Amino acid sequence: MPMPTNLHAQMEERDRVETGTLDNKVSYLVRLIQIASYKQFEAVNLDCGTAPRYFGMLKLVELNPGISQNVLSRAIALDRSSLVPIVEKMESEGILERRPSEADQRLKCLFLTDRGAEVVQLLEERAQEHEAVLTAGLTDIESSILVSMLQRVAANLRG
Repeated sequence: MPMPTNLHAQMEERDRVETGTLDNKVSYLVRLIQIASYKQFEAVNLDCGTAPRYFGMLKLVELNPGISQNVLSRAIALDRSSLVPIVEKMESEGILERRPSEADQRLKCLFLTDRGAEVVQLLEERAQEHEAVLTAGLTDIESSILVSMLQRVAANLRG
């Protein structure tokens, strides 16, 4: 019996779906991997509220304390109007705090709270474990090549 060649081939027969050439499309595979990865990461981090879905954003705040909402929204390719409710949610969970900029009181700068720093540290440890699951079966060289290729794809999208 030949080995399955597409992502969906290992599903139960009753659950199989024809994917045509989708399994050969970078955009489809990236999105499929993103959804599955997100679900798996969030499932093992239920004790962290909604923070796991925003781990990357929170890590950027940790690395850039006082980052403005405008700069952060550009860094994560999100409209500022979409970022505001996320920041408000993280504030209500005690993860982030907004402070007026010392240089321009109209700007809001973001900082992790003490609780936020603890949550980010915990998520960082769990993200390393998650990364190992995602790259299981890949050599270090293959992982490095994959990251390099994905960085180029991301750069293409940033223009």
